[in-house]
Amino acid sequence: MNVQTKPAAEDVVSLVADLGRRAKAAAAALRNAPTIAKNAALQEAARLIRAEKAAILAANARDIEAAKAAGMTSALQDRLLLNEARIEAMAKGLDDIAALPDPVGAVIEEWRRPNGLALSRVRVPIGIIGVIYEARPNVTADAGALCIKSGNVVVLRGGSDSFHSSRTIVELLRRALAGAGLPEDCVALVPTTDRAAVGEMLRAMDWLDLIVPRGGRSLIDRVTEESRVPVLRHYDGICHVYVDRDADVAMARDLVANAKMRRVSVCGAAETLLIDRAALHTHLKPVLEKLHELGCEVRGDAEVRARDPQAVAATDKDWRTEYLEPIISVATVDGVAGAIEHIARYGSQHTESIVTDNEATAQRFLGEVDSAIVMHNASTQFADGGEFGLGAEIGISTNRMHARGPVGLVELTTYKNIVRGKGTLRP
Repeated sequence: MNVQTKPAAEDVVSLVADLGRRAKAAAAALRNAPTIAKNAALQEAARLIRAEKAAILAANARDIEAAKAAGMTSALQDRLLLNEARIEAMAKGLDDIAALPDPVGAVIEEWRRPNGLALSRVRVPIGIIGVIYEARPNVTADAGALCIKSGNVVVLRGGSDSFHSSRTIVELLRRALAGAGLPEDCVALVPTTDRAAVGEMLRAMDWLDLIVPRGGRSLIDRVTEESRVPVLRHYDGICHVYVDRDADVAMARDLVANAKMRRVSVCGAAETLLIDRAALHTHLKPVLEKLHELGCEVRGDAEVRARDPQAVAATDKDWRTEYLEPIISVATVDGVAGAIEHIARYGSQHTESIVTDNEATAQRFLGEVDSAIVMHNASTQFADGGEFGLGAEIGISTNRMHARGPVGLVELTTYKNIVRGKGTLRP
């Protein structure tokens, strides 16, 4: 794969156009590829990722070294970092996706008209998907695998910070595709770190069918504002945990700690804790003590600070911030109604959780909170395609059209209508 760090403007245009031509040719072959061939490619890719672990780690070390030199935050470095456990998780994700049912060709529904016409809706691939992402090199494997299994060609544009890691993973995916008799170009990486390539992808209506951006607010804003291609996106992961008066104290303590601190750099990490005013005297202290013990900074409102001398004052900006750091904002609310109101005002419609033993209260929260993922007595860190049983995800969508929540195999398909007649004429 030829790499151009800073090609001339005309070279970027031709480079992306060439990717499009190759992608269209590959899409024609992949669209109706048998499941056995797609699964063989995924299984071989998993094997290669395990076998070439040293090469992946060496490439990632180059990215980490550059990130440190550039002053990248510890949270973003964590997103970028690959280790043996994360590489094994990537490989397992490929195996898991191979084991899932193939959505392509599945009949969604079928019916017959009085005139004898038999109609059905059948799942088909979307076509060619562009994924534009930052930092996390595991997205390379996840997106590649999901697109292969769902019959979609994928063109990946990873960030410059993860370029070496992503290039190595893509080369392994392409080797696996060739070994299974499928076109290598079913998975392609934009071979330049020049940001102009992103602009070319956003204008590629003639060959791209969908763009999925994954990254910070500035990337999502740019893609949303400039793209002429349909976009499946999510903005900030401002996720909430609401601790109700009827919550078990030990459960609340452990669940909040996990939701915030298991891994602070993921989009499903809790950023705001909402505490029922009626639970301040019983639940707040053990929950915050656990967070402090784990090294989490607490930013609270006046009522929280009155009970926690370590807490610093929260501002209006804190309720709107995705920290991706060991920081949590804590607000006092008047019961479940207050929690719902706070989330509606400050949330990003990503993931919210209620901790309560009161089923009626839980049902109200689940019904009235308008987010892509709503949970009861579960950590927001379960906002993940793998944890949903999808093998992996190409992203968490907060869109209202087509897909919401983890985007897996089914969400990467559309459908076509098949009509069968017997010489049927319309009067």
